[in-house]
Amino acid sequence: MFIINSPLEEILEINHHIYLLKVFSPELTSIIKPGQFLNIRVSERAFPLLRRPFSVCDVDGDHLYLMFNIMGEGTNMLAHKPIGSTLDILGPLGNGFILDGNYETAVIVAGGLGAAPFPYVTRMLNGKKNILSFIGGRTKDDVITYNLKNVKEASDDGSLGFKGNVVQLLENNLELLKSNKIKIFSCGPTVMLRALKEFCLKHDFECEVSTECAMACGFGICQGCPIESTTQTDKYLLVCKDGPVFNIKDVVI
Repeated sequence: MFIINSPLEEILEINHHIYLLKVFSPELTSIIKPGQFLNIRVSERAFPLLRRPFSVCDVDGDHLYLMFNIMGEGTNMLAHKPIGSTLDILGPLGNGFILDGNYETAVIVAGGLGAAPFPYVTRMLNGKKNILSFIGGRTKDDVITYNLKNVKEASDDGSLGFKGNVVQLLENNLELLKSNKIKIFSCGPTVMLRALKEFCLKHDFECEVSTECAMACGFGICQGCPIESTTQTDKYLLVCKDGPVFNIKDVVI
């Protein structure tokens, strides 16, 4: 874990109110793993006080990419950072996805901004595993397919692809999933992950999920991001330290 000042080289709006930051940081790109995250200080002033957590969207050479939308003052400041300014970054943090394993096809399942970590996952698996991507959102503007492969889309209102949520889209493609030896990698809203857990338990699919939680410190000192364990009686894990990626069977979602 390091605190590094890394120059911001580019800000792109890749979707409706979805931003992508390009940051030069060879110190981090050499060690960060898919599914890990960074805590970023968005302002030199006292406000906002706390750093903001961001999953790493992609890594290309010495550059890393961060994907986010504007949710409040902090992310609004980040979206309007001057090109050439530096980002005060704490990381890498947490545990990422386990990409190795005895499976043939990686099935990416994401809802909304939950698609953020999967371009890097796709890059790392490309040429090693088959990849299927099931991506959902409330409307077509919420379906983010940036740098993903073999995408099937779902929107709640039917404005893009399958009309319904992304777990219903999985059910609609169940024969395709059962014809492959798969492992599911997922991130998205809690309600989606709950439905996905039920789906995976029902069909006995292996699945890892990146969980979302408000984080203060990012490395376990504040104890502010508990998640209930299903494998250890009366014990809570910490999303920032023990996660954010968990086997879906091991936590209460």
